[in-house]
Amino acid sequence: MGADRFATAARLKAIGQEAQARVYRAATRRPAPRRSKLTGRAALLALVLCALIVALAYPMRQYIAQRSDIADQRKEAQQAKQRVEQLREEKARWQDDEYVKTQARKRLHFLLPGETGYTVVDPAPTASDGDSGVRRSSDEAAAHRPWYDNFWNSVDHADAAGAPRR
Repeated sequence: MGADRFATAARLKAIGQEAQARVYRAATRRPAPRRSKLTGRAALLALVLCALIVALAYPMRQYIAQRSDIADQRKEAQQAKQRVEQLREEKARWQDDEYVKTQARKRLHFLLPGETGYTVVDPAPTASDGDSGVRRSSDEAAAHRPWYDNFWNSVDHADAAGAPRR
């Protein structure tokens, strides 16, 4: 039995020394370099995704621009339809003789036989009107001159405005 105890003690001592040597080696050993989380496959995947984004950017921009153009064209078509409907309604009104008479009286100052027409003229310009009174009086004077006088006056006026000052 004595030899058995010695063998057990020797084994325990040897195991202890091995454990101590492992701890010493682990303490003196440099830590293993960490591997990067970005592997070659991940880098390739990122590169492919970037290429897809770049390749699809221009067509997507074109698609969005075309959709915008289509929306604008539809809006213009709707406005044109509304305008056509308004013109149809106006055409229908002009087919009515009473409407034509009313417009002739209103716009052209036509009178029916036996009626007396009156035209109200604006009073003379006041001091608060300023320059607009001068302009209005020159417009009224131009209305009473022959057209060729008005034409020649406008040519003279344009020539005087374009002449260099001395």
